[in-house]
Amino acid sequence: MSSSDFRQIAARTESGKAERLFRASVSAFCSLTRPSRREIGQLEDLTLPLFDHVSVESRRYVAAALSECEYAPAALVRRLCEEPVDIAAPLLIRSRAVSDIDLIALIGRHGLPHARAIARRKDLNPTIADLIRALERPTLVRVRDPETENPAEQAIAPVKAEAAASGTTKQQAPGIAAEDARHRLRSMMRTGDQALAAKVDAFSGADIYVKLRETALTGNAAFFQTALADVLDIDFSTARSLVASQNYASLLAALRSLDLSEDRAFLITVAVYPGQFPHPQAIRTFLDRYRLLHRDVALQRVRGWKAEPVPTPVSEAAAANSDSRKASTGDDTTRLRASSRK
Repeated sequence: MSSSDFRQIAARTESGKAERLFRASVSAFCSLTRPSRREIGQLEDLTLPLFDHVSVESRRYVAAALSECEYAPAALVRRLCEEPVDIAAPLLIRSRAVSDIDLIALIGRHGLPHARAIARRKDLNPTIADLIRALERPTLVRVRDPETENPAEQAIAPVKAEAAASGTTKQQAPGIAAEDARHRLRSMMRTGDQALAAKVDAFSGADIYVKLRETALTGNAAFFQTALADVLDIDFSTARSLVASQNYASLLAALRSLDLSEDRAFLITVAVYPGQFPHPQAIRTFLDRYRLLHRDVALQRVRGWKAEPVPTPVSEAAAANSDSRKASTGDDTTRLRASSRK
């Protein structure tokens, strides 16, 4: 039975069914020692559409369960981290699925409640710890337009009026410390992902979209796989393996790394996986997953594909072996016929 079947069962029955399905699916997932990409994608497909229909208690239960899970699905974890801190706290404190960049963005969006939970993480990045200490000081407030600032700059904005008025070195220290923390945050966010982002951004976004869209709409898988390999700078075999998967999770990450808009990413995905979108709920699920997938995480996955190519699906490898055996048999038969004529 597919995840869409489970969702339909939950939708047709009382809300209690959705609650039990939401909890049971996460519990079953957490019992897996090393879940596959497909199983992670299936859990997201199942739980994200149910998210708005389950109680706070169920969300709190799932957050606590996933906080101990080494391979927690990133999209579901991020959705839970955006909840109030009484739900998100276990993930903010323990989850490995939340990166330093995610933590900074969460502090920027939710302020001190999330920051105080994040401060309890073991091995917390010292720069983030400095940021949280700066937030705790009453002399530091937000003074810039939040719509024009990035999450790191939203989180800290020193008020220097008191220090300027008094002229004392002691009162200037908080502003100087906060400015120093801001600089270190910027440096921390300039990680190896920026190199990959710069390479991707070297192409015109419109050119990338047109190239992928036109090759996807030809219906020739090899054309699209070649285009995908070109824009991501990965091996053709890796690109073929990404698209040969039974779900679109890998393609979604690839498109997100290219920073395509939701509508463009969806058009390409539905051209490659037309059977994955039989009803509007499937489209909403795709959009939820795409919005919740941070580009930094997608870039990291692309970098992982470069370092360790995605294994070819068993069915595809079997088909290739079968073709090679047929070709070999055909060659042997040709040689036998030629020798018999002699």
